[in-house]
Amino acid sequence: MADGGQLAAASLKGLVSDEEWRLRVDLAALYRLTALNGWDSGVATHISVRAPGPEHHFLINPFGWFFEEITASSLVKIDLDGDIVRETPYKVNPARFVIHSAIHMSRPDAACVIHLHTDAGVAVASQTEGLLPITQFGAISLERLAYHDFEGVALNLGERERLVADLGDKTVMLLRHHGALAVGPTPAEAWSRMVILETACRQQIMALSVGRGGVRNVPQAAIDMRREQFKGGKMGREGTELAWPAYLRRLNRTLPGYDV
Repeated sequence: MADGGQLAAASLKGLVSDEEWRLRVDLAALYRLTALNGWDSGVATHISVRAPGPEHHFLINPFGWFFEEITASSLVKIDLDGDIVRETPYKVNPARFVIHSAIHMSRPDAACVIHLHTDAGVAVASQTEGLLPITQFGAISLERLAYHDFEGVALNLGERERLVADLGDKTVMLLRHHGALAVGPTPAEAWSRMVILETACRQQIMALSVGRGGVRNVPQAAIDMRREQFKGGKMGREGTELAWPAYLRRLNRTLPGYDV
């Protein structure tokens, strides 16, 4: 425990590869950005990143830490069986490993997996129609959205196959009655997709306060135009590449200390 009641982990900088250290810093930043947005859920929910190397290891948060406390050095390295592979004084939540390992081992492009239990995400995931094309962000997310039915707390290894089948080649998912999930090849891209999905869910809850009959869908012509404008993904990637350093600057001003 550091001064001021802050948790402190022994620094791993210089003890892991430069590539792993950069991923640790970005993942710790994701946890703190989640807290900064009010999207954390006590010490529950989780974000993971595939560690570099051929061993199929990934990094995840230590159980019992608030997201605003996470640092690059406190992250735990775990394998696909949920076993800790680098010595650490910390533990992990077994419910984290089922969802994340299923996706990491089946989707090479899903290097980063974000799973949240926000009020807006759970509310929309629990609605019969799910996410609706009533906002710009909703229309964007619908193009890449999948659904997975609730099967109880994610401890059953048999759920892996069903979850992966439901996700398919999509990059965001609503887990019915449970929450939201986003994947990406980098922490920055996964974060961008989660921001859009969470914004769409929050806006939908607000819009539906007048009832479904009082809300218009986005015109299909506009949806088609947007798809054409972003064809190939170049515009989206450029926006993400510019936005991620800006998010890190915000963290350095408001919630520093993640990169130790």
